Amino acid sequence: MRKFPAPIHNVVAGLTRFPGVGPKTALRYAFTLLRMRQDEREQLARAIVNLQHVQTCSVCFAHAENPICSICTDTKRSEDILCVVSESRDISTIEAANAFNGKYLVLGGVLNPIDGMTPETLKVKELVDKLEANLDITEVILAFSPDVHGETTMMFLARKIKELDRRATRLARGLPIGADLEYTDEVTLGDALLGRSEM
Repeated sequence: MRKFPAPIHNVVAGLTRFPGVGPKTALRYAFTLLRMRQDEREQLARAIVNLQHVQTCSVCFAHAENPICSICTDTKRSEDILCVVSESRDISTIEAANAFNGKYLVLGGVLNPIDGMTPETLKVKELVDKLEANLDITEVILAFSPDVHGETTMMFLARKIKELDRRATRLARGLPIGADLEYTDEVTLGDALLGRSEM
């Protein structure tokens, strides 16, 4: 890398810690920051520093501004259905669909022993404890990405949930609206065929 003043090198080093940001992208971001007005940079810096006010909800383990998040305190939400997600950001994605009115639990990742993600490092015990303590919960939706680690996590959790005599479900898979059959992969098409519904 070319020689730049130390403040630029420090910003580049910090930005490369973000996933998917290599040295070139980080350098591009650093120069974008240099082109910004001082007040804009200060506003961005304050926003980053204010992340210290974000805490973890003591009930569902989502990121929140208060000890208990707004979803967990909402009495209008259904108490009999629990949606388990990998990360806190997944909640906002599901909420944007405006199709779910239950409660959540953030597992804190997916099973991946190579990266040190085991049942002991995730909120598996907390999920089991929650189900044992709340007999009102009749269904647990496992909302994980359908990749290798997501599938493994769902199978593991489904077994635990069924041992507690609760219903474990997963998100439906198949063809998205507007998809072209010619360009659809075999796995997606297979899932769409297996999950077909009455018209």
